[in-house]
Amino acid sequence: MIQPGELLRTIHAPEDLRKLDAAQLIQLTDELRQFIVDNVSVYGGHFAASLGVVELTVALHYAFNTPTDQLVWDVGHQAYGHKILTGRMGNFHTNRTYKGLSGFPKRSESEYDTFGVGHSSTSISAALGMAVANQYKKDDRQHIAVIGDGALTGGMAFEAMNHAGVSNSNVLIVLNDNCMAIDPNVGALKDYLVDITTSRTYNRVRDELWNMLGKISKFGPNAQAIASKVESGLKASLLKQSNLFESLHIRYFGPVDGHDLNHLVQVMNDLKDIPGPKILHVLTTKGKGYSLAEKDQVKWHAPGKFDKVTGKIHVKTYDTPQAPKYQDVFGHTIIELAEKNEKIMGITPAMPSGCSLNLMMEKMPDRAFDVGIAEQHAVTFSAGLATQGLVPFCNIYSTFMQRAYDQVIHDVCLQNLHVVFCLDRAGFAGVDGPTHHGAYDLAFFRCIPNLVVSAPMNEQELRNLMYTAQLEKNHGPFSIRYPRGQGMMPNWKTPFEEIAIGKGRKVSDGEEVAILTIGHIGNYVTEAKALLREEELVPAHYDMRFVKPIDEVMLHEVFKKYKKIITVEDGCLMGGFGSAVLEFMADNNYAAQVVRLGIPDRIVEHGEQLELQKECGFDPQGIASAVRNLSGVVLH
Repeated sequence: MIQPGELLRTIHAPEDLRKLDAAQLIQLTDELRQFIVDNVSVYGGHFAASLGVVELTVALHYAFNTPTDQLVWDVGHQAYGHKILTGRMGNFHTNRTYKGLSGFPKRSESEYDTFGVGHSSTSISAALGMAVANQYKKDDRQHIAVIGDGALTGGMAFEAMNHAGVSNSNVLIVLNDNCMAIDPNVGALKDYLVDITTSRTYNRVRDELWNMLGKISKFGPNAQAIASKVESGLKASLLKQSNLFESLHIRYFGPVDGHDLNHLVQVMNDLKDIPGPKILHVLTTKGKGYSLAEKDQVKWHAPGKFDKVTGKIHVKTYDTPQAPKYQDVFGHTIIELAEKNEKIMGITPAMPSGCSLNLMMEKMPDRAFDVGIAEQHAVTFSAGLATQGLVPFCNIYSTFMQRAYDQVIHDVCLQNLHVVFCLDRAGFAGVDGPTHHGAYDLAFFRCIPNLVVSAPMNEQELRNLMYTAQLEKNHGPFSIRYPRGQGMMPNWKTPFEEIAIGKGRKVSDGEEVAILTIGHIGNYVTEAKALLREEELVPAHYDMRFVKPIDEVMLHEVFKKYKKIITVEDGCLMGGFGSAVLEFMADNNYAAQVVRLGIPDRIVEHGEQLELQKECGFDPQGIASAVRNLSGVVLH
């Protein structure tokens, strides 16, 4: 276990932090930053985001009386320092490990985690809800939402600010501006924030304005009204345009240096005395204090384990060729297809490197778009492209597709538009945990008319499904889901072949028991069958490929031949693939024992993918056990 510095080890809660003087605070930030570097280098996790907000984190807990004052983080990538300062330093080494600390703020983990986060752009809405509730209860508290400039591109953040501006609630929005999400920020809002940040005239006089506002309470209400007018006029004239936040009736302060700790504390103490909704614009550097992370912020967002001295990231080496990640198969395949089909376009909401659309953005910049953290816009933008005869491939992580469900139904499927949805990170997302698990897409997509719902078992099937989806004759909405991580085929770049819509394939024949699978999880059946070999149990295996339309010809074959059937899916059991098989059985008056394996109807926490699959009983051993149980075999 990593040992903290001599001052940091005395901090068990923020109340200990508030006993320190200005010089000690500087020492503490140095030790906190080093503790994060030491831990992430050894145990892995998100990195650059938390380094960038060390001073901001210390200032927030020093100036505000947390947890009475309620602090809400956005996304949570940057909350490691927060966790360490709020009583979790001793077991921080368990961060993102099975049964250990969550990598994100989590209400059940600490009273200081006031709101569970994982998806972006939620902090302002949550903090405003808290502020309105406490205003109603006449409970005098401060409410602080910390949101990055990347998360501010999400429409929900603007909806919340629009409400906050007319609420007169005591909420402070801290805009952590580092020009980054996971990848560099895009869009007009980024340019607007840069304009504010680089306005030299405004920055020369802002300190005088700060001094006046900070002491305003000494001069009474008339002086306060005068200062307010001076403040508004100054901002409007010096920024040479209407201030976006002020136009929403949210008082704007800043920009301030997010690494000047003592000034941050002073500013926050001043702001506590100014009522109503307000925004503090804080400039930070993602990866601050670790030079390699500052220089390559994308690479060091979550680098895995590394040598903190040399910066060498630990990568496994193999003697034989390895299968690629599914995301890379997507990234290279869409380029191949786009070179042959000029109608193909690529769209992602702020995950170009995560989904590998960055490859197409580099090679075909006029045909690939990062639209910012805006999943709803990504889907309807894709629908607009499709109305003009183009074929958009809209790549969204399964968990984030939940945020655009209405757009899929209303803007794509009702109009039967040719949009191809590629759902990365489907199934268990691993150590990112329940906010990132792609558990529900099979169930919530299966019920939508006009939408083809598919999942490849390997890289070859992914390529062929992408090829099939872009064909002119398959003109409607098409969904392809695939998991995080590696596939199965080192030699994956095979010639394209069309796959008949709604047609599965028999992988192997068998006796007594049939196993029906959807997606990559079907590869576990091979290992399960090896475990059963000594018991002379030989189940059949069918790779269904499609949940909708499901292969009814194949299901008739299965139910006529087998009375014991197992379905396996890396998705929720409620309404998913197994439910589709049961519906077919009931609709066609078959009688069979059907065992469904998949994600149960509960929240499954974080851990490695195989750990979570084992917990839920659909790892290879779990599949083998299901076959034994159906076959009446008891192990001794």
